[in-house]
Amino acid sequence: MPEELSDRYSAKDIESRIYSFWEEGEYFKAEETSTKPPYAICLPPPNVTGTLHLGHALDHTIQDVLIRWKRMSGYNTLWQPGTDHAGIATQSVVERELKKENKTRKDLGRDKFVKRVWEWKEEYGGRIVDQMKRLGDSCDWSRLRFTMDEGLSTAVRKVFVTMYEEGLIYRGKKLVNWDPEFETAVSDLEVEHREEKGHLWNIKYPLSNSEDFLVVATTRPETLLGDTAICVHPSDPRYQKYIGQKVKLPLTDREIEVIADDFVEKDFGSGVVKVTPAHDFTDYEVGKRHDLDFLNILNTNGTLNENTGTYQGLSVKEARKKVIADLEEQGLLVKEEPYKITTPICQRSGAVIEPYLSSQWFVAIDKMATPARHVVESGTITFEPELWTKTYLHWMNNIQDWCISRQLWWGHRIPAWYCEDCTEISVSETTPEQCKHCGSSSISQDEDVLDTWFSSALWPFSTLGWPEKTEALKTFYPTNVLVTGHDIIFFWVARMIMDGLHFLKDVPFRKVFIHGIIRDSQGRKMSKSVGNTVDPLQIIETHGADALRFTLMAQISGGRDLKFSEQRLEGYRNFINKIWNATRFSLNALGDFKPTTPPSKNDLSLSDKWITYKLGEVEQTVDDALNNYRFSDAAQSLYSFVWHDFCDWYLEFIKPIIYGEDSTNKNATQYVLVTVLNRICRLLHPFIPFVTEEIYQKLPNKTEACVAADYPTKYNDKDFLEFGSEQAAEDLDLVRDVIAAIRNIRGENRIKPGVEIQARLAPNDGEIQKVLGNNKTFILQLAKVSECEIGEAGDLSKCAVTPVQVSHGKVDVIVPLEGLVDFDEEIKRLEKTIEKTQKEIRGIDGRLQNKNFVSNAPDEVVEESKENLHQLKSRLQSLQESLTRFR
Repeated sequence: MPEELSDRYSAKDIESRIYSFWEEGEYFKAEETSTKPPYAICLPPPNVTGTLHLGHALDHTIQDVLIRWKRMSGYNTLWQPGTDHAGIATQSVVERELKKENKTRKDLGRDKFVKRVWEWKEEYGGRIVDQMKRLGDSCDWSRLRFTMDEGLSTAVRKVFVTMYEEGLIYRGKKLVNWDPEFETAVSDLEVEHREEKGHLWNIKYPLSNSEDFLVVATTRPETLLGDTAICVHPSDPRYQKYIGQKVKLPLTDREIEVIADDFVEKDFGSGVVKVTPAHDFTDYEVGKRHDLDFLNILNTNGTLNENTGTYQGLSVKEARKKVIADLEEQGLLVKEEPYKITTPICQRSGAVIEPYLSSQWFVAIDKMATPARHVVESGTITFEPELWTKTYLHWMNNIQDWCISRQLWWGHRIPAWYCEDCTEISVSETTPEQCKHCGSSSISQDEDVLDTWFSSALWPFSTLGWPEKTEALKTFYPTNVLVTGHDIIFFWVARMIMDGLHFLKDVPFRKVFIHGIIRDSQGRKMSKSVGNTVDPLQIIETHGADALRFTLMAQISGGRDLKFSEQRLEGYRNFINKIWNATRFSLNALGDFKPTTPPSKNDLSLSDKWITYKLGEVEQTVDDALNNYRFSDAAQSLYSFVWHDFCDWYLEFIKPIIYGEDSTNKNATQYVLVTVLNRICRLLHPFIPFVTEEIYQKLPNKTEACVAADYPTKYNDKDFLEFGSEQAAEDLDLVRDVIAAIRNIRGENRIKPGVEIQARLAPNDGEIQKVLGNNKTFILQLAKVSECEIGEAGDLSKCAVTPVQVSHGKVDVIVPLEGLVDFDEEIKRLEKTIEKTQKEIRGIDGRLQNKNFVSNAPDEVVEESKENLHQLKSRLQSLQESLTRFR
């Protein structure tokens, strides 16, 4: 007797136990040398400070489905795990901890603070890994890496020094995003742009040589202290005579020039704009074009500096208030009006980001960008969906030099040393004893650390042991696919491609799969402020990891965003319960059966041949879908096969055989039953690994583990699939559809299950009649009808009629309703439903007649509307026919 399953499926009871079983069996380990073809995915390293969020769950589940599928398909798989040191994020966490102790990092000093961060990492850095395991991630944990471990740090220094010596890294003074709270440059990805209510101030700039003045509109009046020009459009007739003249800069004793540049929008404000090259990214470019002065008015902490006279020491907010008051007092403020502004905020500190001119380290990106463009243009790397190719190439064609230095203490410290004697810079992979240029020992290391993305860009090869020429590097580089969101195509994907090509002369991956973001059930972006975020760990706790995984995978389609709802989650949890209960029935039906020798095909029932044929179809569909990254197609086809074909129909069809006396037929059906259940476990395993492994271990025809079993395809499952029959599939599909039609008639007419009904079947083809006659017992039992006549349609008045179409004809399913329903009430209901349906048809038809809707709406929305209209018209015809019969 096979091992029994518990009465109810409980994810809590099995998930940790099953994961331990996998780890103890070392099923996730990659082999550095193998005769199997390699298949590798690099896990985008989550921040060491992070906790698993719903975006992680989606990203990781896609990768885990791919890696489990390929592992079961005979590949030597490596899913390379790791975590990112996350410079500013981790430093801010530890600084908050220090704040509770009334200390700052400066109180500790650099060495002690970094030591404190390492201690925090050792204590808390493993949380995200444990959470990934709860989701079911099948990474090779023996290869777990951290972006600041010794090997990766060696790679970082090697890359920096090499690029510096090649002239690809340089130090320069440029405008950067500056966080005045942390006093560091930050990347664009760490800047959140918030739309807020602000103001537009109109300010007089008096001309130096007359009583005239020009009015300038600005949303940041305090920055006028850093103005070095005002600008008009060269073709604006209102201001051409002023070009080249000087104006007096309000609140200062400086004069600045009126210049012309076509970046000015004539209809913005007065058409005259101030130019502050050291504190605005657009103005910075204008300043370079016109050779303007770059006047910095800020200190690193965001207060105004010595270049601002009486405003020195004030915060930006305080300075703005004082500048406005002083302008008003001097009669230079024309007006103040409400205006929507976009404020850049640092995601980590919450501080307003300031464009700030400072000395930083940069990567000269142009030379590296050209080959990175070519590999995408040539198709060496492809994006899925393909539309992201254009986005990538657009970014690469407009790329700017990359600021790689950060004024933090946690991170890869820049391997550059400054000489106090000759002022030259020595760059080295190891700590030098003296200046490379003059031999002086008076050298000090650069205080800055590298942008986190600098080390992340090396991830596909640094994790494999580079710069050493390891076996792992030979086997698994380049990797096969990168799975990620569109928001980091430029920040991470492009940089990995550039570094991979530059240092290994090959791309880091062949395919980039870009998925959408998860929205709530109303299509809104999830955010804490809206209060619609979902905690995946809570979902795993209450519903299990498998339910969450399948909910996500069933919706991934063409890179589109997903809508997440509790209702859908519960639906897929019910799917897992359905599989569990079907397995309990199946194990009971198997009894002591041992599937040793395959039965003769002649001993198989029609339902056995039917389910085997359906299995072959779903194996083909899933194989095609997974090979083309159509995850929702694979998940939905498996859902339909398991829930409907296997659970709803096959298990019902075989009950007379299982409980019958014919042992030959019973053994044949038991063989098919256990084989199909075995295949279901293996097919579903990449999607819902925990429950499938648990069930698989109870089957009498199991191998060592489901995780290591072959993934079923029409090729490796050919012998068993030969039991299937297309004719049997067509015949039983007809019987199934007839039974479903009778059940639907009962439901639509609100006839209680216990009430006996009769049915007439009127086929228009002799073969159809023969099939129905041969399977009449199924119809009587499963449709719960007392009589079932097969022949002429007869009188259809007071009858419900449903046509069932098949490839070579149709059969009308007729159920007499006399004495079963109140016809007066049914007529009223039908008339009301007809009226409602007609109204819906008019609404959709009106939209489709609207040329603006058809030309502007997405193609899929237009097609969906057409399909809905077709279905509604078909339904209306059926309702009108029913009304005619009932009168």
